[in-house]
Amino acid sequence: MKNEILYAPWRDDYVTGEKIAGCVFCHISSHATEDENLHVLYRDEHCFIVMNRYPYTPGHFMIIPHHHTDALESLDPKVWLHMSALAQKGVKMLKENFGAHGVNIGMNLGKVGGAGIAEHIHLHLVPRWERDTNFITSIAQTRVYSTDFEKIYHHLKEASEVYFGG
Repeated sequence: MKNEILYAPWRDDYVTGEKIAGCVFCHISSHATEDENLHVLYRDEHCFIVMNRYPYTPGHFMIIPHHHTDALESLDPKVWLHMSALAQKGVKMLKENFGAHGVNIGMNLGKVGGAGIAEHIHLHLVPRWERDTNFITSIAQTRVYSTDFEKIYHHLKEASEVYFGG
């Protein structure tokens, strides 16, 4: 199979941008004044919700506890229940306000479990649409991001104030 190149200028920051030292999620948790730059949709005393900067599909975000842990089993049950309540609201927002036909929800626990950031648990909400997987995804192992990330962030940020409170 011939390797194809898909130009993706939005990933330039990933390659050349300033790297965050330590846990990226702890950095986001402790820098509330940078929420817009960090693409935070919502935060409260237990958790924050942040857009996945390199999403599987447009609108992909994560619910993350402020408490740094890699072990779901050690998370305070009250925080886990709170994350679950936020997930319900997030699914509702993605369906009603973003037009998702379905939503994948999941956690990859540990490096072996597929976590990209294994040291701090996080719950993914990935909106899905009929026919969102096509030949380029299935055959060429390439994803096409159909709209501007910043535009989606601002749309979901405005919606999150309604669905999560502001």
